[in-house]
Amino acid sequence: MQPVIHVIGLGGGDINQLPLGLYRHLTSMKNDCYVRTIDHPVIATLREEGVLFQSFDAIYEKHDQFEEVYEEIKAQLIDLAKQKQEITYAVPGHPMVAEQTVKLLVDQSDVKINVQGGHSYLDALFASLKIDPIDGFQFIDATSFNRDELQYRHHIVFCQVYNAIMASEVKLTLMEDLPPEYTVYIVEAAGSDQEQIKAVSLVELDQQMSLSNLTSIYVPPAKKEHLNHQFFRLRETIRILRGPNGCPWDKKQTHESLKKYLLEESYEVLEAIDEQDDDAIAEELGDVLLQVMLHSQIGEDAGFFTIDDVIYNITEKMIRRHPHVFAGEQINDEEELHRKWQAIKNEEKKTDPKSILDGIVKGMSASLIAEEMQKKASKVGFDWDNPKDMWEKVEEEIQEWKEAIAENVEAEMEKELGDILFAIINVARYYNINPETALMRTNQKFKHRFSYVEKQVQQSGKSWGEFSLAELDRFWNEAKQQKIYD
Repeated sequence: MQPVIHVIGLGGGDINQLPLGLYRHLTSMKNDCYVRTIDHPVIATLREEGVLFQSFDAIYEKHDQFEEVYEEIKAQLIDLAKQKQEITYAVPGHPMVAEQTVKLLVDQSDVKINVQGGHSYLDALFASLKIDPIDGFQFIDATSFNRDELQYRHHIVFCQVYNAIMASEVKLTLMEDLPPEYTVYIVEAAGSDQEQIKAVSLVELDQQMSLSNLTSIYVPPAKKEHLNHQFFRLRETIRILRGPNGCPWDKKQTHESLKKYLLEESYEVLEAIDEQDDDAIAEELGDVLLQVMLHSQIGEDAGFFTIDDVIYNITEKMIRRHPHVFAGEQINDEEELHRKWQAIKNEEKKTDPKSILDGIVKGMSASLIAEEMQKKASKVGFDWDNPKDMWEKVEEEIQEWKEAIAENVEAEMEKELGDILFAIINVARYYNINPETALMRTNQKFKHRFSYVEKQVQQSGKSWGEFSLAELDRFWNEAKQQKIYD
């Protein structure tokens, strides 16, 4: 005969919540009843009637992680069942509601598990708080949850908030999304004679002293205005702007009309990065995200694709192209990583490029196209081995440009200048310097230094024409010495 563990739920409150059948089972047992924790009002009452209990409270002191506690309780229960053939295990609430030890027992096959039920405190909780779970409801284990799981438009109940430490963890997570003054409710022993419901501000949540194993935290659904930082609000906002009663400008935009804005906003991000302005970076990235959302909404309005497709495609691509992260493949060095990445990209496209230089985006700036072409050529060995040869090429191109200037042929001058720039980009690539970024930083540096010169001219009360170049250059050198914008 296979050993049996009878699993019983003690409810969330006092003895009045215990069903008659479970009461009879407990009071007629010949052996002790094993309980995860002795701290429960039903146990105190049954002890007065002669029922014996043995708890696993001591195991909590042995481990730092709850997972280790639950695993040991499971192992001990299985050993006890094998020794005695039949035992009873009682847990708070309902056995199948937020009870990890029961989940672990159900998942094993060494002993038979007979779940006899119990009264879930959720029923009493819904009644006491007067909430209907059909409106949307989340039941969260406070000892193990992620912020990303929380759906603030639904009713949220945290269980196992049994001390100030757990309450603090819940509070700090909630305050990432909700204001400190947001009202939450501490619910103690719902549905019993000892029931208490206390409304507190979120920031005060961990300052309460009456937390116990029967404590839950209720978070009412949040208004949309509190959730403007969440993705659904951005999506909803863009949909409204493009909707029948939306903005005339947004409604008339197309993929083609928005192209220039995507480019402009991307460059503004780069500018904010160069200025090391974190607030500006966050703002400008938002503007880029706006362009992504507008294009996605246009695609959705036309019935071709949605933002979900955009997110799905990039998520799948990142997982697919990183098998060393998501599939356990071994990568020995960066060169092997690059080869693997390129092989995956070729497999995705299913066709071999006609030229090594195929696949470069035509809409990029000329400097970025030059850099990409040089990189692709370098991969097949068409590259110098050292910077000395690269610098000689730069000097050669400069000499040819001087000769073209002497001949005063505009077309040749332009061509030779292009050759100089191309050769300089090659040197920059050797030193891992992005030419576009470097030039943008210099542009910004010039702008700031010239602004300083301009300010000095304005403060002098003179006109530009009254200053010699040497005097203006003195202002310029002052700006350089300050090194504010370098």
